[in-house]
Amino acid sequence: MKPIAVIGNVNVDLILGPAAPWPQPGTEIIVDHDELRVGGCAGNSALVLKALGIPFALAASIGNDRFGTWLASEFGEQSKHWRVHEENTTISVGITHPDGERTFFTTLGHLPHYGAADVLAVLDGEAHRGGLALFAGPFLMPKLSQEYGQLYDWADKFGIRVALDTGWPPAGWTPEIIAAAKGWLARSAIALFNEVETTSITGQDDVRDAARAMLDLMPENAVAVVKRGPHGALAASSAGIVEVPAPKVKVIDTIGAGDVFNAGFLAALAAGKSLEESLKAGAATASLAVSTYPRRYAPPESRS
Repeated sequence: MKPIAVIGNVNVDLILGPAAPWPQPGTEIIVDHDELRVGGCAGNSALVLKALGIPFALAASIGNDRFGTWLASEFGEQSKHWRVHEENTTISVGITHPDGERTFFTTLGHLPHYGAADVLAVLDGEAHRGGLALFAGPFLMPKLSQEYGQLYDWADKFGIRVALDTGWPPAGWTPEIIAAAKGWLARSAIALFNEVETTSITGQDDVRDAARAMLDLMPENAVAVVKRGPHGALAASSAGIVEVPAPKVKVIDTIGAGDVFNAGFLAALAAGKSLEESLKAGAATASLAVSTYPRRYAPPESRS
């Protein structure tokens, strides 16, 4: 099993819903579900790896408040050397809708203060030599995103393959944001983007053409994965396009589905599974998560 490191945003998610239609200002509505859980692109992926029993390292930070203390407790020894910022911990309130979509309200909190030095103080490069590193959610961490070059240099030094999932930029895919993403892709071994993100970056309307165009932005022997929700996933590599379907499930909550896919996919890849098998693992893990409440990431029999 190759070592896995997860680097990025960990925050608190409070999930409420479903809500429809959107309530009028000044009114109150009652919803069926609520769940307080670890959130953020990196946090979601790390939570899955933990549930699957996959060894991993998590480089993150927290705010100096009770929510930060709670997040640290969820990861135990993993959080022992995390940077604690004086700001409050970032919180996202996610309102789910009957169609499985969601709306977020997020505070800036501690995430803008997280930097490359905080990451490198936590990770042992030698211990992760030849492994995988997931770079997740840079657009919510402006300081870290400006210092991403230091993280790529660290990965190159230890022969670590970088898997990149930028997440959706709050400002949208502006020319400046696309240029930054392309610069990171040029140093990434694996791209983990959803369909809209892939087409937005490449300017290609067809998802398969977009995957091939993204692969052209990346180094030799790279893989461009496109997450397609209920339509499964596909990946472009030098061997061509591989596509897998998603299991048919009743969707409850899609929050973090792409992050869950990332963890399932990378866990399988780190275990030596083929690209097709890894895509299937990612799709199966995400499908289980979005269709269970409280959320589950692995079937009970896999944890016995």
